[in-house]
Formats: sequence, structure tokens, C-alpha cells
Amino acid sequence: RSIDIDPLCQHVATLMNKKEEMAGRFRAVTSDMCTIRSDADVIINTSCEHITQDDYDLWLSGLPNNSLLVLQSNNYNIPEHVRTADSLEDFKKQCGINILWSGQLELPLYTRYMIIGKQSCLNES
Repeated sequence: RSIDIDPLCQHVATLMNKKEEMAGRFRAVTSDMCTIRSDADVIINTSCEHITQDDYDLWLSGLPNNSLLVLQSNNYNIPEHVRTADSLEDFKKQCGINILWSGQLELPLYTRYMIIGKQSCLNES
């Protein structure tokens, strides 16, 4: 599934994944990700810089604890980026998950951060 609040993304995602869509393995949805509840094994968010911390926390609270999370952000300060990270460590703190892997990619205009992990479970023994 591809979830994006921008209605233009649904058409593009469907075209790019047409073979998978026709086989019933892909579906693009126009929706606010904070309102979608998922039971997916792997959840990927490549645009963490586009959502506020409150929206991120709301989204994360609706995800299953056993899902693998792949999260990306950057330090590129432009108006549509409402939650950039100053460093990889800053991004880790923003995300508040148990990290299995983290890394960064230096690009000409900004640094791209990625972490892979699972939610912290407050009630675990």
C-alpha cells in the first residue's frame, strides 16, 4: 500500500506499480497517514520531514509494535519541511524507536538520514 495525502500521488504510484496492482499486491490510497491503522510487517516512511512531531507521534501510536519501521528524513530547510533533523542523532531522538540500523548519506544540498527499527514497548518486561 502507498498512502499519501496528496491526491496526485495516487495516480503516479498506481502507474509505477501497475503490474503489482493488477496482481492484487499493490494499492495506492489518498489519505492522511495518521488516520490509517495498519497491520503491515514492514512500514516505510521516506518523508518524516514533512510531518510535525505531534502527527508523527499520532501515526506511530497507531502502528503495530512488531512491525519493522524504515524511516527517512533530512536536514534540508525549506518551507514544506516542518520537522528536519540537525544530525542523525537528532533524527533518532525525534523518532523514539528501538534502532536496529542507522546511517546517513551526504548529498550536495543536504544530508539524508535513515533508521530501521521497531517501536519501543513501554509495557515490556
